[in-house]
Amino acid sequence: MMENKKSGLMAKFLIPSIIGIILFMIPVKYNGDWTVCVKILADIIGGALGGFLPILCVAIITVSAILSVISLAKPKFITEHPILNDTFSTSMIWVVIRVIGAVLVWVTYLGIDAGDSDTGILHMLTEGGAGGFVLSDLLTVLVIIFAIAALLLPLLLDFGLLEFVGALLTKVMRPLFKIPGRAAVDCFTSWIGDGTLGVMLTCNQYEGGYYSAREASVIATTFSAVSITFSIVVLSQVDLMQYFGVYYLLICLIGVVCAIIVPRIPPLSLKKDTYLVEGKAMPESIPSEYRSSVQYGTALALQRVQEHKGAGQFFSNGMKNAVGMWFGVLPSVMAIGTIALALANNTPIFEILGKPFLPLLNLLQVPEALDASKTMIVGFTDMLTPSIIASADITSVMTRFIVAVVSVTQLLYLSEVGGLILGSKLPVKLWELFVIFLERTIISLIIVCPLAHLIF
Repeated sequence: MMENKKSGLMAKFLIPSIIGIILFMIPVKYNGDWTVCVKILADIIGGALGGFLPILCVAIITVSAILSVISLAKPKFITEHPILNDTFSTSMIWVVIRVIGAVLVWVTYLGIDAGDSDTGILHMLTEGGAGGFVLSDLLTVLVIIFAIAALLLPLLLDFGLLEFVGALLTKVMRPLFKIPGRAAVDCFTSWIGDGTLGVMLTCNQYEGGYYSAREASVIATTFSAVSITFSIVVLSQVDLMQYFGVYYLLICLIGVVCAIIVPRIPPLSLKKDTYLVEGKAMPESIPSEYRSSVQYGTALALQRVQEHKGAGQFFSNGMKNAVGMWFGVLPSVMAIGTIALALANNTPIFEILGKPFLPLLNLLQVPEALDASKTMIVGFTDMLTPSIIASADITSVMTRFIVAVVSVTQLLYLSEVGGLILGSKLPVKLWELFVIFLERTIISLIIVCPLAHLIF
């Protein structure tokens, strides 16, 4: 009887996890191009919905702005509903950003720049290279990918895969990354799932006393990687999906190298091993009753499966992911992406801010180095903006590939992960985030550029 129960639990662990890996992580060839199954599903659904998508994006961003403003008054219908509270109760700065996104999406959708000259501010914001591009070419892709990916993400997150992988990596986390072995679960939740989820897990562990200030800072700023879904969006933005396999391998390689180097240099190396709650840090060795990390990982995975409440929980978690991405991320992409593109198209600001990177890009023999340098600093505001600028301004396939890789490995963009870190109790300041962002950018360039010369 016990054996049958264990076999059933093992099936519940393996089957969803393998399906999730196939959907999200295995490149497949479709219509002559390499992609992943989630993107294929999104393209099919996006093609079927067609002209309905822009107004859907307008509606989502409008609802997000209205409910975020209402949430400032803390009404019960929001505060007492977990999904609504998590989605719309946010800081004032993000409420403002969502409102700006709503204004821009309506102005762009309605084409309200009649009579405005080509040099007018309204035209600069709504033109095809700014707001028009973000709404028509970017958000209409994101809205479908977010829905499909979010609904299917529980296959990776809820059936023990992270617990199993985390146990396997227990013995390498401390010597390599200077963090506890149990942090592997947080790390893979970010890498495979979503960076914000990883930050939230890290906050929970830090506030509970399981991570020290240094450990929590390292995990949040080094392992809160953008999701596979976002990586697909970035690469498709620069029209290079056929390189997804090598692209994602490079992202993982650079992520590991950054995770080894960055915790060992300031500002992260200066953080103290102090705890918010003393005495809660757990031992890192595998419990004595388990003969190997595989056995321990399997036990953890089966325990997770046993705690799962079936299809209802699966769809509930998927819906929570989708709502968070739709109403939380789309407005910030519209606001920050539009303004950044308007500034990039009409002012020299990013060219000036990126100038310090020009000698390094020239040294690394990056084609169109000047245009590439414009994308380096803008990634601190939003992860998608560098690839948007690259797709509009850069013709070199190699350079677009480099920008796509670096924009993902920079990691700490304020529109999502960075903003969440700053809004939490994690002991990381804005200037520290920016310094870590610059460190990751330089390390990423030094690795990706020579390899890009071999690939192209």
